[in-house]
Amino acid sequence: MTKRDSENPDIFGQALLDFYTGNHTEAITVISSLTEDDEIPVPYLFRNFDAMPLVEQEALRLAQGKTLDIGSCAGSHSLYLQNKGIDVTALDVSKGAINVCHNRGISKTIESDILSHTEKNYDTLLLMMNGSGIFETLKNTQNYLKHLNSLLKTGGQILIDSSDIAFMYEEEDGSYWRDASRDYYGEVTFKIQYKNQTSEAFDWLYIDFKTLKTEAEKAGFSCKKIIEGPHYDYLAQLIKL
Repeated sequence: MTKRDSENPDIFGQALLDFYTGNHTEAITVISSLTEDDEIPVPYLFRNFDAMPLVEQEALRLAQGKTLDIGSCAGSHSLYLQNKGIDVTALDVSKGAINVCHNRGISKTIESDILSHTEKNYDTLLLMMNGSGIFETLKNTQNYLKHLNSLLKTGGQILIDSSDIAFMYEEEDGSYWRDASRDYYGEVTFKIQYKNQTSEAFDWLYIDFKTLKTEAEKAGFSCKKIIEGPHYDYLAQLIKL
């Protein structure tokens, strides 16, 4: 996670710390405005390279130079890159997540929201596990992309994964329904639960590649699709012009 209200419980952080300290007893429950409740098994957040999806593996292969892992969670991506000799910093708004990253041996960690982070001259910005989610809504995307642009060197890259969730609106007869309360079909509202704690509702953005490319070019990037995953997901590379 990369954005959390100060009054909200640090649910991801608590779950990560519980697993790291051997107190893990349950999964994180995800409550969605679009579909049925789902679960995130906490051990999955500590996965190694071989257990990562192809889009994540390819992103880690492409990462180079001074790298910022945005929304680092338990630090699995940062740890892999650090072990490759890459100068990587793990950034997350969750205090618990950053504590876990530090305890797992990640040398550089920052507890911050990405919009509050102003260090510059990065070669690579890494946004994994539906990295576009932090944009919250399509309307906010330009604000985030322009800020990310300001953090990069000219020629630097953003490696970001997302999914086109249009399939979730398809009816049995092949027609599509639309949530009229949303400006864009990839906007979803979530809550998360863990050990009797429930977060406030927060917005999360899934963005199709064509729309991401349009937004990226408006913010001063070139944009290309690197690889498609098995279930409407993809990895994109945005290069600062």
